[in-house]
Amino acid sequence: MALLEGKRILITGGTGSLGKTLVSRILTGEAGRPAKVIVFSRDEAKQHFMRTEYMHKANATDDIIWHNFERTLEFRIGDVRDPRSIGSALRDADIVINAAAMKQVPACEYFPYEAVRTNIDGAENIVRAIQELRIPVETVVGVSTDKACKPVNTMGMTKAVQERIFIQANMRSQDTRYVCVRYGNVLASRGSVIPHFHEQIRNGGPVTITTTDMTRFLLSLDQAVDTVLAALEMAQPGETLVPRAPAARMVDVATVLIGDRSIRQVTTGIRPGEKIHEIMVSDEEAHRAIERSNARGHWYAIRPMLPEVSADAQGSGCLTAEYSSNDDVLDLEGTRDLLSRNDLLVQDVFTSPQGEMLR
Repeated sequence: MALLEGKRILITGGTGSLGKTLVSRILTGEAGRPAKVIVFSRDEAKQHFMRTEYMHKANATDDIIWHNFERTLEFRIGDVRDPRSIGSALRDADIVINAAAMKQVPACEYFPYEAVRTNIDGAENIVRAIQELRIPVETVVGVSTDKACKPVNTMGMTKAVQERIFIQANMRSQDTRYVCVRYGNVLASRGSVIPHFHEQIRNGGPVTITTTDMTRFLLSLDQAVDTVLAALEMAQPGETLVPRAPAARMVDVATVLIGDRSIRQVTTGIRPGEKIHEIMVSDEEAHRAIERSNARGHWYAIRPMLPEVSADAQGSGCLTAEYSSNDDVLDLEGTRDLLSRNDLLVQDVFTSPQGEMLR
């Protein structure tokens, strides 16, 4: 049977960048036709616009899945911070993908307890509801971040604890499989650096760089979705799936996006809580990392440190050191090719503040 055939899938934070792409990909039926996809979030405006977007698709295509989307796609207002609302939504789910998050590093630094409430309490509310209400959820996928690995900021610290909650949950609800995915910056996701650079370029600059040494892993939204689907397909209880991803210097990303425009770059210094390089597998985790692959791509699976949870090793080839964005960095041409393949080069013609035409 196909991976998602006949399944009821709950996506928390379903109106975010990842959530919207997950919904779109799931509704194609590529992993099987789901019985229901539940978009769970606290933003009624985003839910309205998302519903309207699908109505327009249904009117513009002959594909039966779009014409039946109202029976498949369900929108629920709620918050992972609220045990009652998430508990109610979980009763209708076979699979849960927890994409709800506070993920902006500066916001988490200035409002750390708000990050705790969403990233930590939200995960605990999911686990506790499944355990105490005896809800027969098959799999929970916790969406994490490279910032959870050797964390230096509140966002990463709360996500690291979220990972531990989901991993240990395999001991609390043994009929439910809890796994995590961890990946780096998602190209063009809301609030990420590339849309920020685009806006600065459209306004005529300058483009602000925190430091010329900074590197980041870069994945497309579709690669992020592939990682979630791979976790559903392959991950053993308690494992964290990490994609093999390209990395680039942020100064090269800015240079490629600027192109031949007369726009200057300005170095502003590292923001509160930022790292120069991100790590997706730490040196401590390296000996627990094994290789996994399928038709969607290649991953490292980090086995849990808890012996009560750790599954037998599958796959081959362990890391001998941490997996860092500074290990294998794309050159300028490689960065240009990556952005071009993902249709992220700025093509617009616009006017600078001085009134000159910029391309």
